[in-house]
Amino acid sequence: MLPRPIAPGATLGLVSPASPLPDGELEAGRAAVEAMGFRTKLMPHACDRHDSYAGTDSDRAADLHRAFDDPQVDGVLCTRGGYGCARLIPYLDLDRLAASDKPFIGFSDITTLHLALNRRGRVTLHGPMIYTFAKPRAEWVSTSFIEALAGRFKTPLEAPSGVTVRPGVARGELSGGCLTLLADSLGNRDAFVGRGKLVVLEDVGEQPHRVDAQLTHLLNAGAFDGVAGFVVGEFTETDEKRRDIDLDWRTIVRERLDPLGVPMIFNYPIGHIDAMLTLPLGHPATLDANAGALSY
Repeated sequence: MLPRPIAPGATLGLVSPASPLPDGELEAGRAAVEAMGFRTKLMPHACDRHDSYAGTDSDRAADLHRAFDDPQVDGVLCTRGGYGCARLIPYLDLDRLAASDKPFIGFSDITTLHLALNRRGRVTLHGPMIYTFAKPRAEWVSTSFIEALAGRFKTPLEAPSGVTVRPGVARGELSGGCLTLLADSLGNRDAFVGRGKLVVLEDVGEQPHRVDAQLTHLLNAGAFDGVAGFVVGEFTETDEKRRDIDLDWRTIVRERLDPLGVPMIFNYPIGHIDAMLTLPLGHPATLDANAGALSY
């Protein structure tokens, strides 16, 4: 089930399903989105703060329902990730959300919601949020975002390619996101399943041994059995947490996943970085690991 195509002039409902935005970043990110030609509509609790969350669980869930139901809202854009989406699951009517054809955009902690909606057949967009747009970025980031919202899933020529780790061509449904959230999903109703999938992997702030532990957990659980290929982005700030005894994260990822014998690329422009593509999760794709590219 593809999201409806929308273009500049459409209204994006802004929701905060996880952590709150730092002061000043809502205005900067919102201005950048509106400079692309989109209108924005802030949901009632998008700027709330409750402990470390952007409002209470029930209020954040209510904002998601409200944004998907609001006839004035054409697409739903998350303000940021952080942590908190898993706490919303008991409050959400996920079948109701998946029945909507509105584009839903976000990444990081939003991976939890992507998994749930993809499992119900809805294609969602792994892409920049208000938090991302509040920072300087390459022009192709906005181009990819606008094109994906219009239903044209292609990579701008200016965007960098990935680096071949294991060559080959593979096809499958695009799935995945933030490694921590994929590992956290195991045992839940909407657990990550990699069979037949092209798996997107990225994360932020994890120590190298935690990258190893999460990949090992997914491997031991069988979540990567029958996987078609891997699209690895950036593990931001993991190099900074490396001790003298640690392997670097690239070596860890390769050592853990290369034995699966499927095409794999590194350095694809996704993750907790300012220059990121917008990808359609749940959509069939082709990974050409020889060229470091995805196509749809």
